[in-house]
Amino acid sequence: MTNRYLAVDLGAESGRVMLGTLSDDRLDLKELHRFANVPLSNERSLTWDLDALFREIKLGLVKAGQLGLSIDGVSVDAWGVDYVLLDEGGEIMPPAYHYRDPRNKAAAEEILEQIPWEEIYEETGLQFIDFNTLFQLAAENPVRLQQASVILPIADTFNNWLSGVMKTEFSVASTTQLYDPRKRRWSPRLLDILGIPPSKLPEIVSSGTALGPLLPSIAEETGLNGVEVVAGLSHDTGAAVAAVPVAEDSGDWAFLSSGTWSLIGTELREPLINEHARSRNFTNEIGYGHRVRFLRNVIGLWLVQECRRRWAEQGMEYDYAELMKMANEATPFAHLVDPDDERFFHPENMPAEIAGYCRETNQDEPSTPGAFVRCVLESLALLYRHRIRDLSELTGRKFTRLHVIGGGSRNELLNQFTADALGMPVVAGPAEATALGNVAAQALACGKLSSLEDARRKIAESCDLRIHHPQDTNKWNSLAEKFAWPRAKT
Repeated sequence: MTNRYLAVDLGAESGRVMLGTLSDDRLDLKELHRFANVPLSNERSLTWDLDALFREIKLGLVKAGQLGLSIDGVSVDAWGVDYVLLDEGGEIMPPAYHYRDPRNKAAAEEILEQIPWEEIYEETGLQFIDFNTLFQLAAENPVRLQQASVILPIADTFNNWLSGVMKTEFSVASTTQLYDPRKRRWSPRLLDILGIPPSKLPEIVSSGTALGPLLPSIAEETGLNGVEVVAGLSHDTGAAVAAVPVAEDSGDWAFLSSGTWSLIGTELREPLINEHARSRNFTNEIGYGHRVRFLRNVIGLWLVQECRRRWAEQGMEYDYAELMKMANEATPFAHLVDPDDERFFHPENMPAEIAGYCRETNQDEPSTPGAFVRCVLESLALLYRHRIRDLSELTGRKFTRLHVIGGGSRNELLNQFTADALGMPVVAGPAEATALGNVAAQALACGKLSSLEDARRKIAESCDLRIHHPQDTNKWNSLAEKFAWPRAKT
């Protein structure tokens, strides 16, 4: 028996419509449509072009309809924290703000004057990021909030446009800092501080909830009939972690969702909310079956991406394969930075910031693209080592392997450095974890997979995984003890 599902995977820079095919022995993916996600920017704000995104989603569904295949379901996943205001008629109240919009920092400071951070963390178990939905809503125009009928996360908005049903799925609700993971409900206290009635937030539904068929107008426009819209795992990280290719619940594995950002953590059965987790800025997000993604959100390959962009502006075009080759040939451990230093989050000139950090910490400055990239990759590997150590101490677990999923799982040099730094095997793949997790949640909703373990086993059997075994661990151990972290002058 073969079943097919459409995964609409929206990222902050691009989106895709993927066809997932589930057979007796495999779960396979095929990309049908890829498109750019270009924010709208002016001097005052940064917002999302939701109309353009929905046009692209429908174009991907049209391409699926043209295949003439029987398709069982469709589900949208996207980034967390951002939201859409809808009026009484269900229409968008523009704009839909981007999480990088500059309004958020001042609003976060105002909220923290009303309620201590310690109490917010105790209520939500979510790490401090000043663009969490709690702080974004505090930055909203009060008149807009009063006029709004419903507040919906991004992915749930598109699922609503496809089905006509307004629900919020657990995984994305848990990214808002308005959700209480212990009581499994919206937090009345935090909503009260914002002055938002609970009625403005939709019902929270379980991962893998069937919402209903495609609206007749969408079905007619796309040529897709009999397709169920599913609130699968609306948060992209939730979908990705559902696709970690493990067949057991042993607790001895950690995951790293590797891409522009790095999310490093493990899976728990219950939230872990205490002062130690708070002080190390770990977060409790919800996954399939209300499992907890206990993780730390840190920077990732953003540093390499921004270096590459800057070099391209200067007329030096390098593809990633070239940069990795040059990095592999560069001198080891010649330059190291703290990737979590604030200067690397919004730089105008990333290579200049890296060079400045090295200069201020009495290191030689990198002088070639290969040296810059090697500096970033070795520094990230050491950062992952520190975060795995934090994770082990907080959970009391001894980890024996790290699963790297997402686009960064293709970066063999970083994966090898990570294995070396951690002193444990790194299992790389699948790269398309988010789309696979999206499809798996739909198949679970339709009863075509029996459990999350069944889904993960199927994914493991379907993907080409690469294992990186640790090498030269003594060098990395010595370096980690000696070099935790050089701090730039302030």
